[in-house]
Amino acid sequence: METPKTTLTCRVEAADAGQRIDKYLAERADLTRSAAVRLLEEGDVLVCGASVSKNYKVRQGDEIEIRCPEPEPDSALPENIPLDVVYEDSDIIVINKPVGMVVHPAAGNPSGTLVNALLYHCKGSLSGIGGVLRPGIVHRIDKDTSGLLVVAKNDRAHLHLAEQIKQHSAHRIYRAVCVGNIKEDEGTIDLPIGRHPTDRKRMAVIRDPDREAREAITHYRVLQRFSGRQVWGNAFTYIECRLETGRTHQIRVHMAAKGHPLLGDEVYGGDHTPFGARHKALIKGQTLHACELHLTHPVTGERMHFNAPEPPEMTKLLEILRCED
Repeated sequence: METPKTTLTCRVEAADAGQRIDKYLAERADLTRSAAVRLLEEGDVLVCGASVSKNYKVRQGDEIEIRCPEPEPDSALPENIPLDVVYEDSDIIVINKPVGMVVHPAAGNPSGTLVNALLYHCKGSLSGIGGVLRPGIVHRIDKDTSGLLVVAKNDRAHLHLAEQIKQHSAHRIYRAVCVGNIKEDEGTIDLPIGRHPTDRKRMAVIRDPDREAREAITHYRVLQRFSGRQVWGNAFTYIECRLETGRTHQIRVHMAAKGHPLLGDEVYGGDHTPFGARHKALIKGQTLHACELHLTHPVTGERMHFNAPEPPEMTKLLEILRCED
């Protein structure tokens, strides 16, 4: 569910012309400068109908539309929601998150999240660095992506894990089903990713040097190919991905840019992710699963490796592709 927004509009007067837009927004919309920059980066500010960078200087007559998120809940509440706990001790807990579960509360998802479940399971023993809505959350995965993530039970563990993620010494390996036949057995996609220039809900490969983007590198290898054409009218490829960077929607954006969107990914694949109507119920969003997690324990220093099998829906999907290939 999309986070509700409140829309504000204004018209730039002659006296304000020439100001950087982040400064202009901070003054006109009663925002902090950092909040204004965040709205710009997320595509929630349109100038004459188009997104602009934080360096844009407003002009007299500019029509500016500002979409501000409604206030988030004040705090998350414990909820008795079952968790698939892969590992737990006094410092960390590793969860195999199911498809459809949001990681933390926000205005559009105030309850039923992983954080609500963790607060109940851990009895409040979670790090506070992420604030009252994201206690213990060091990294995230999309709602419709399943798989492993580690949660910090105290601030020491949180800081250590966050540094590992920053330095890429902690990482996940994903498995996915892509549309089409990926011909090479392995490869690397090195394309910068930023906010989509016109659709604020999406990320995109950004080739324009004047637009904000961050380095993004995905390594992939083919696990199995399915011709599928006789039954489904399309080939499919089962792949494994290792991320050298961790950008929002990185695998989904990179594989779509390569011409092989993830099966079921309506955001980045659209009508190009076909599958038979008989088995449509199996696909609940993109077919993407974080199957391995590698990290160093933040207290003991032990190198740890966790595995999680694909969710039942993805296992069944693979069985169908193998049987009907």
